[in-house]
Amino acid sequence: MEVSVSDAKGQLTELVRRAEDGEDVVLTRHGRPVARLQPLRTTRRESDRRAFMEAVRKAAPPKVEGATGAVRSQDFLYDEDGLPK
Repeated sequence: MEVSVSDAKGQLTELVRRAEDGEDVVLTRHGRPVARLQPLRTTRRESDRRAFMEAVRKAAPPKVEGATGAVRSQDFLYDEDGLPK
């Protein structure tokens, strides 16, 4: 979308939101493009995020069966009521 600089003054918040959502926002002066609003970080699509998370899960080492988790690692410090010994 193209918006003149003078019109953009009154709708800057909305234009920034649209740019963050991936819309191409170009500011014009006297009908000529002079600036573009774009997010600093590109927003990943949901399918990209899912593919990334799946790759991370596959790269992680397998869980060790029978291992004691961190939740139980300091049980010897507490009695049956959960108070320090």
